[in-house]
Amino acid sequence: MPPEDSHLSERSEKAAKIIAQPGGFKVCESCDSIVTTRVALCPNCSGYRFNEEAGAVIEQARALAARAQTTVTHQDLQ
Repeated sequence: MPPEDSHLSERSEKAAKIIAQPGGFKVCESCDSIVTTRVALCPNCSGYRFNEEAGAVIEQARALAARAQTTVTHQDLQ
């Protein structure tokens, strides 16, 4: 399997978990990342405004699962 295909497969698996439990997540309104409801600041952009609506979380999870990662995350910098 090409690396890009395995990356999209991994993103799809994560999206499925988020879609199954959207109440445990929220969407950063600054960078559109999905984070857990426990965080106060987005770990990717330090944003502090979030959309916690289940529909918005599900919609964003589906969008992110359908495309390759285009942003640098804090995990990429470690």
